[in-house]
Amino acid sequence: MDLVDDRISDECLDGNTSKKEIYEAGVNKFLDYAFSRTGDGGEIKCPCIRCCNTYSMSRAVVYSHLIAIGIIKNYRFWYHHGEVLGEPETDSEDVEDGDSHEAEEYDHSRAEDVLMDLFAECFNPISDNLDPANPNESVEEPNAEASKFYELLDELNKPLYEGSNTSKLSAVVKLLNTKNLGKWSNKSYSMLSELLRKDFLPVNSSLPASYYETKKIMKELGLRYQKIDACHNDCMLYWKDDINAESCKVCKRSRWKKNKHSGEDILSAKGKKIAEKTMRYFPIKKRLQRLYVCRKTASSCTWHKHARVDDGVMRHPADSKAWKHFDEIHPLFASEPRNVRLCLAGDGFQPFTTMRTSYSIWPIFLVPLNLPPWMCSKQQNVFLSMVISGPEGPGDAIDIYLQPLIEELLELWEDGIDTYDACTKTNFKLRATLLWMIHDFPAYGNLSGYSTMGRLACPVCHNQTSSLWLNKGRKFCYRAHRRLLPIEDKWRKDEASFDGTREYRGAPKPLMGDEVLDQVNDLEGIVLSKDPSKKTKISHSERGDNWLKKNVMHIEKNICESIIGTLLNIVGKTKDNINSRLDLQEMNLKPHLHPVQENGKTMLPKAAYVLTPEKKTKFLQFFKDLKVPDSFSANISRCVNMKEQKLSGLKSHDCHVILNHILPVALRGLLQQSKALTKQDLDRIEPLVARTLCKLEMEFPPSFFDCMVHLPVHLASEARLGGPTVYRWMYPFERHIKFQKSLVRNMAHPEGSIAEGYLAYEFINLCSRYLEDVGDNT
Repeated sequence: MDLVDDRISDECLDGNTSKKEIYEAGVNKFLDYAFSRTGDGGEIKCPCIRCCNTYSMSRAVVYSHLIAIGIIKNYRFWYHHGEVLGEPETDSEDVEDGDSHEAEEYDHSRAEDVLMDLFAECFNPISDNLDPANPNESVEEPNAEASKFYELLDELNKPLYEGSNTSKLSAVVKLLNTKNLGKWSNKSYSMLSELLRKDFLPVNSSLPASYYETKKIMKELGLRYQKIDACHNDCMLYWKDDINAESCKVCKRSRWKKNKHSGEDILSAKGKKIAEKTMRYFPIKKRLQRLYVCRKTASSCTWHKHARVDDGVMRHPADSKAWKHFDEIHPLFASEPRNVRLCLAGDGFQPFTTMRTSYSIWPIFLVPLNLPPWMCSKQQNVFLSMVISGPEGPGDAIDIYLQPLIEELLELWEDGIDTYDACTKTNFKLRATLLWMIHDFPAYGNLSGYSTMGRLACPVCHNQTSSLWLNKGRKFCYRAHRRLLPIEDKWRKDEASFDGTREYRGAPKPLMGDEVLDQVNDLEGIVLSKDPSKKTKISHSERGDNWLKKNVMHIEKNICESIIGTLLNIVGKTKDNINSRLDLQEMNLKPHLHPVQENGKTMLPKAAYVLTPEKKTKFLQFFKDLKVPDSFSANISRCVNMKEQKLSGLKSHDCHVILNHILPVALRGLLQQSKALTKQDLDRIEPLVARTLCKLEMEFPPSFFDCMVHLPVHLASEARLGGPTVYRWMYPFERHIKFQKSLVRNMAHPEGSIAEGYLAYEFINLCSRYLEDVGDNT
């Protein structure tokens, strides 16, 4: 059992006291301290491994938890319980009256003191072979790469000039942070650095003279990226054996940009040829290693193993079936809790302020899932893996760009990489695996190779998808949700309320991994070029499936727009139009909604789901008057057009807020507020989704049921496999994409701006783990 704090163990240890008694004494001293500072109402936050400073409890309960379960191993600075920075650790260290000036000076140089403390804790060479918190556990010297990293940081920690209270690292971080917040150009940063060195700092100052020299510091810390040229048609990358190729070996197109008039290669200002397309790749090995060189993040990377409560309730990806199944088939990987599980996310965005410009940049992100729930989707823990340049998205050829990442992931899986753990002070072989991918539904087709369009658009139902082609609407609709109801359900025999038939089929059976591999086995090695003459053509009708290749959600938005557009009868958004009524007539369904001819004009009988003008006004006025807290959503009232009686311009997150918070506001008092999932909840919800869709089939026209409306029937099974949706949806990454867009300074080179801006942000984020006054502002 670990001690509460090294300070307590030193004070309580008298040579004859057992470790258990030391720990109990430490617990009591901690409780005395905490309740003297923050014991409002007789309760404090419980710092045990299970509660993690989340729940407030009485002294007796906290004491029992700390004795039975243990305290969080990395909780040594008691900031949840009233401890402040600079507070003496023992009574004997209290500041005397004559030392008040020194105390004030400490507060003034708080960043440097924090930095020194953390360097002493994490980076100083090990003087003995014992861990102070675990005397019986041996520790190791940092490996060569970690030692080099620590030595560099130690060098950067030296004063900016003789007698300075500010280190070189602190000065650079603060300047970079100000540059990012103020959106300065690189030139203005260099001008300020030169001015400070010339007129404000001593001659021997070590402040970098320009942004170029600052970038050198970033590169020395391992913060860099690789530029890899690509074919204009996305046929291949110019790397490894093809790094010196002059043209594409697939479509034969030149690698270099050509002058439209002369046909000659365009040269840069330095006289170098300019590639038509360039990808920026950020290697992930060093980024994963940096998770463990600092005690703060190293301890969090094993939360899923040491602090997670496995009580059958799904709160984290580690509670999902996919995670547990992976542990069963790969016990060697699972035996080391520091091995990293990753998820990959990707989406395209337009980097310019004017939406008229057609341009698409694709960033690819990686997120370590080992972290606690409150850290999983934080921006600082989302790694930018690559930036795929525009002006067109990669489409199905995205596999070409993923090659460097796949190669690095394979190395991490098979061989691993030597890593130093600053928390346990040991070296170990770090391995990693890609557990799943996150994307919206259109990107699903690009990344998975399964087409999300056509007769078999649903990837879960696959070739058992029930679809119907609408001759007038010129689209597929996806109904037949009665297949998902119990076989004895009365709606299965209800012909009049549905499509005029009885439903006796069972639910589609999901594909197993081996079945998927069998289906795509003949697609290996196909050409994914955008050149129509080179790209391999796939016939879905001949294959009987929707696979496009063999691979090495804006669902809420579509559903929300379909519902609101149909209720308000918005032109261009409603699913109830002349073609949908003609489809009903052709299918001989709902005669009361068939078009009628009056005085030579085609009239559409009013449907029950369309609001009257008075109800439309009340409905829209509700959104017009709606006020929400800052950062909760966009200003939805601006999307209301009372004159035209429509609600338009909603973003994905706005639709999420409307469906999940605003519409069910009247039911909020009846709902249980929880971000956790239980098997019982999913078993109860799954049939209700199918029944709800069946109810919609009774009223709404077939054109309403596109693939997006059909997909919610699979949400419960997806939650069982992957855990709570909050760790697998696109909203955090869309916010990160917005941040990427804000990094664009040079409109002529948006990809380069994003890559350089991200490196500066990553540098600040790395150093903010040691400089608290910087971390609060980033």
